[in-house]
Amino acid sequence: MKRRDFLVRSSLLTAGTALLPSYGFAMETEQKFGVQLYSFRDQMAKDPLGTLEAIASIGLKEIESAKSSKGHYYGLTPKSMKQACEDLGMKLVSGHVHLDQDFEKTMEEAAASGQDYLICSSMPSNGQTVDNYKKVAEEFNKAGEACEKLGIHFGYHNHEYEFESDQGQVLYDILMDNTEPDLVHMELDLGWVIVAGKDPLDYFKRYPGRFPLWHLKDMNMAEKESTEFGKGGLDIKAMMNNQEASGVKHILIEQEEYASTPLESMKHNMEFLKQL
Repeated sequence: MKRRDFLVRSSLLTAGTALLPSYGFAMETEQKFGVQLYSFRDQMAKDPLGTLEAIASIGLKEIESAKSSKGHYYGLTPKSMKQACEDLGMKLVSGHVHLDQDFEKTMEEAAASGQDYLICSSMPSNGQTVDNYKKVAEEFNKAGEACEKLGIHFGYHNHEYEFESDQGQVLYDILMDNTEPDLVHMELDLGWVIVAGKDPLDYFKRYPGRFPLWHLKDMNMAEKESTEFGKGGLDIKAMMNNQEASGVKHILIEQEEYASTPLESMKHNMEFLKQL
């Protein structure tokens, strides 16, 4: 090849290569989905490593643990849980815990596991009143401060009952209005929101950016129980089209009841999302 031809071809190659990062960016930012391991609670109790391998095989990339009879990591140590996920190309991003007398130990375990979030899985004290929810909000703010010192984000996961009202006020709104956004990060369970007769999009609009985690869960509205995607009352496409408004960073699929097995249901859910 003559030197002039070589230089021309080299310049064309360089110009073409300059276009490649945009394609690489598109692949790197492909939607990642995770799973709340309560969906596989029985399997995780019997064979945590084998179950994680099965979860990874269907394309799930993020993991949220849940408290079990064998602890927060199903009999594994926090570090071995972290390593098991990493070996399978996944990341442990969050964990469901209780805000109780063992919370300091819980925070230490979370720091050792490398997870980013600790999520209080249910209301830590009884009382469906405005005053109680204000009290709980303050407890959440303090828990958020304690977690922040260890480099962890504290948050709360809703069920249906938080959307009941007292004194004309929705109790979940009391939590939202009395917690510090930089200390208490909400994990919105979309399924329980619609069962309560509320609209997740309304919360995205009124509290933009407050929901870094979702539980993506379709619901059988008659039975008030979870079902496979597309079989229930959640408009999943609308949810996916409004991610930016919510501030979501981690979309975690949760399903508690199944048509056949947890793995088959999760395969269905992943295929449904792929078709979207």
